[in-house]
Amino acid sequence: MADLSSLKDLAPAAESQAPVHVRKVDAQGRSYATGKRKNAVARVWVKAGSGKIVINGKDYSAYFARPVLQMILQQPLVAAARTGQFDIIATVAGGGLSGQAGAVRHGVSKALTYFEPGLRSVLKKGGFLTRDSRVVERKKYGKAKARRSFQFSKR
Repeated sequence: MADLSSLKDLAPAAESQAPVHVRKVDAQGRSYATGKRKNAVARVWVKAGSGKIVINGKDYSAYFARPVLQMILQQPLVAAARTGQFDIIATVAGGGLSGQAGAVRHGVSKALTYFEPGLRSVLKKGGFLTRDSRVVERKKYGKAKARRSFQFSKR
């Protein structure tokens, strides 16, 4: 029986270095990503510019009227210290306004990492690259809601 040390030479060398993130930009100089939250899906394009944010053809302050939703949208840019440096164009569908704002935030974060891979560690630490997987639980048969039972009557 042969010595097992000879098999080590045949095995490919294990890559012990961290994965290298490459810049992904199209011909127009934009990076693209999809963001998701609840039932909302956002398609987001990020390019270098003056800080204009357009969602479904409207200005973001007109589309998301509540200041909280506008703040959610700005979070990745503020965390990366890039406010006013990127133009963002997004189309978002499904869900409600809160879910849509979260989807756009997720998409912006992913697109920023594709445009500028050095921002990945900052955005990852802030939790912007993780898809929030919480969705509404479905209603079960024999129940009033997802988990609530009908009122019990002894008599």
